[in-house]
Amino acid sequence: MAPVYFYKYAISPLTSPSCRHEPTCSQYAIEAIKIHGPFKGFWLGTKRISKCHPWGTHGYDPVPPKKERKSDQSQ
Repeated sequence: MAPVYFYKYAISPLTSPSCRHEPTCSQYAIEAIKIHGPFKGFWLGTKRISKCHPWGTHGYDPVPPKKERKSDQSQ
């Protein structure tokens, strides 16, 4: 998560506020990694950033909840 924190606190303040989503893409990536782990969280963050362009999506877009695995306890 170090690259995300670096962007959030070192680079983002130097640019104009122009985020199209809530939560911001950096906050979304941090939450996704915390909820889904590094691999799926990174993938979800990357997908979200790819939507951040003038013709992309906008508005409230939360991190999807983690799906629980079904156990085979049908006794």
